Amino acid sequence: MLLSQLIKGENAALYGKDVEIDEIYSHSKKKVKNGLFFCLNGRRLKGDDFVEEAEKFGAAAIVSEAPVKTSLPLVVVPNVRAAYSAFAANFYKNPEKELKITGVVGTNGKTSVTYVLRAILTKAGKKVGVIGTEGSKLGDNDYGGNLTTPDPEDLFRVLREMADDGATHVAMEVSAHAIYYEKVCPITFETLVFTNCTEDHLDFFSDLREYSAVKKSIFLTGKSKNYVINTDDETGLEIANALYGRGAVGVYTYGIYKPSDVFAAMIREEKTGTKFVVNYFDELLDVDTKLLGVFNVYNQLAAITCAKLLGAESDDVVSALSSIKPVAGRMEFVSSFNGADIFVDYAHTPDGLEKSLIFLRKVTSGNLVLVFGCGGDRDAKKRPLMGKTAGDIADFVVLTSDNPRYEDPLAIIRETETGLREATLDYITIVDRRAAIEYAVKELKAGDALLIAGKGAETYQEIMGVKHDFDDKKVVSEIIDNNA
Repeated sequence: MLLSQLIKGENAALYGKDVEIDEIYSHSKKKVKNGLFFCLNGRRLKGDDFVEEAEKFGAAAIVSEAPVKTSLPLVVVPNVRAAYSAFAANFYKNPEKELKITGVVGTNGKTSVTYVLRAILTKAGKKVGVIGTEGSKLGDNDYGGNLTTPDPEDLFRVLREMADDGATHVAMEVSAHAIYYEKVCPITFETLVFTNCTEDHLDFFSDLREYSAVKKSIFLTGKSKNYVINTDDETGLEIANALYGRGAVGVYTYGIYKPSDVFAAMIREEKTGTKFVVNYFDELLDVDTKLLGVFNVYNQLAAITCAKLLGAESDDVVSALSSIKPVAGRMEFVSSFNGADIFVDYAHTPDGLEKSLIFLRKVTSGNLVLVFGCGGDRDAKKRPLMGKTAGDIADFVVLTSDNPRYEDPLAIIRETETGLREATLDYITIVDRRAAIEYAVKELKAGDALLIAGKGAETYQEIMGVKHDFDDKKVVSEIIDNNA
């Protein structure tokens, strides 16, 4: 595509000759042919400083917010992050305009909402892609990905491939980082969902107020036809009131405890599933699902509301929810051992861990045992909070490593332990995650429940930049087989 065509209609000025562009990218060390390099500024580094390196590896043109020293054609834009997204959409011929896209925003529940929505819409005869923490998928097609919301050069490529492969709808996770970096700004969503806002990512955002404000901001851009908001959540209620105050149409609320358009009642939680009644604008739906916990009732309410807005019939909803399997690594039953039940969950925030433990506390007759750790190079402020949450609810805690990344695992454990000690002395620290899981499994007795939290469906453990094979579920299976 010619550079002039790629930037046509955008707020951009081209200096130099028109050239053919075969690739768009932002990593200066990437070897490309006829690439359009975006000078993205980070919090410490300036993208303009990498122009020379990009030239060396095949850049054909540069995009920057100011004139830079280069012999290549230069495109100057007022906002290079927004341009990165807009030009990526244009480069891939605007697939976002061919798809009905639902974006899911929130600290917890994003993956589950997208997967439940996919199940319902598939039952309704739609062809649905999902994009998020577990990658980008459409049926048996796996488009890869390792970010909750891919960078624009990957996001719009995936959307193009999904559209070309016959997708009609896409359910995608929209992270706070993606909103901050304007990754999705070209998309007008069919529906935007808000699940909740609790403490996370305060290594990046200055405080919870900024984190919350970033999440709220996407709902106030006017770039969605419908809004599905959890108004049991304080931030959700603020979003709904802000939308009402602006006279927005298509605002739909859901919840359990506060008045809302769509709500659940008569909730019965069991170890094997959940039953509840949904009131969807006075239409009653009886739901019997294998998804566990009240937090999954919220996720299903969000997905039900979206699906109905997208044309699904009530029979599709009830049928899909009755047959859906738990999302991998999201409060997933793994196995039984010595009469105790073992679960794996992705809970990696204080709120997520609390909700998972509270559910298991309700349905466990014996002791509730927890194995967990906190990730390295991430929000350190939440470590003692998670420790205290663990100690407040679990009967016994095995504190271990998660993904330490470039941090010292023992240092992470010590920070987490400060909160844990405030609540209980019934714990042990075992740095090696496999040894920690094995210790917990061998201590189980009939009626107990074991929750292994933090990594969910991840198949690796990241240590000093290396991702080692590690799957909590496989480790459990191996331990049980060796002790049968």
